[in-house]
Amino acid sequence: MTDNLPAAPKPALTTAQQQHVLNIIRRAAKAEIMPRFRSLASSDIASKSRPDDLVTAADTAAETMITRALQTAFPSALVVGEEAVAADPTLLTKIAEAPLAFIIDPVDGTWNFAHELAVFGVILAATQFGRPVFGLIYDPVADDWAIADSDSSARLERATGTSRTLHAAIGKPVEKLAGYIPLNLFAHHLRPKVAAALPSFARSHTLRCSAHEYRMIAQGHTDFLLTATLHPWDHAAGALICARAGAHVEMLEGGEYSAGRHEGHLLVAPDKATWNRLQKIFSFLLE
Repeated sequence: MTDNLPAAPKPALTTAQQQHVLNIIRRAAKAEIMPRFRSLASSDIASKSRPDDLVTAADTAAETMITRALQTAFPSALVVGEEAVAADPTLLTKIAEAPLAFIIDPVDGTWNFAHELAVFGVILAATQFGRPVFGLIYDPVADDWAIADSDSSARLERATGTSRTLHAAIGKPVEKLAGYIPLNLFAHHLRPKVAAALPSFARSHTLRCSAHEYRMIAQGHTDFLLTATLHPWDHAAGALICARAGAHVEMLEGGEYSAGRHEGHLLVAPDKATWNRLQKIFSFLLE
């Protein structure tokens, strides 16, 4: 008898809703991002918090289009875009309490985009009270996307209709690991210690693009990732996609990642044993 069993929880977004969100992202990329790629005027590019923290006309136009479409489709949801937060930082405080929030990075890898490098993407996450429940990382150049929700495996899908399940790398000794470590984004007083740890690995670098770094982790092409900041538009979708690809995703100090957290460091590794070895190396960040 199963009559007294609780009903299985419904997914945050139905399959049809996920497809609609994907269509919104693809339309925005086609209308507002790709026509500006390698066609930006100097007046289309501005700096924000520092000279290499850029925003372009593509960022603002795409975010406006995506936000409007999401608010129409999900009128009760909170929509938080990177550029909107730049104008109103209090939006960040609402994520942890929102039953459904959409978090958008309209052009992740803006520095690359502005310098005509084809390493950028669109990131969207849906969260429930800060917990990522849907993640989408779209590559407008290739017209393909990494996607996952809290009930399914991560997949790489293409406009051609093909799809394959994503698998993170297998664990290995520290000296054989390759990872992404954004040295320049750590606080100045931490950079010498972070830099001193880099020779421990086979390779460490950055793509200046969280979208493609998380995609590379989820595809098993790179082993680990350590964040310097916790901007939710950079990490919420990727954390879920990598976890659903089999990676171990945990805050450096322990505990699950939440888009409602704004301090600390997220560490993504192939498995718990490898994560533990990496956590020991970077434990100075917890002091």
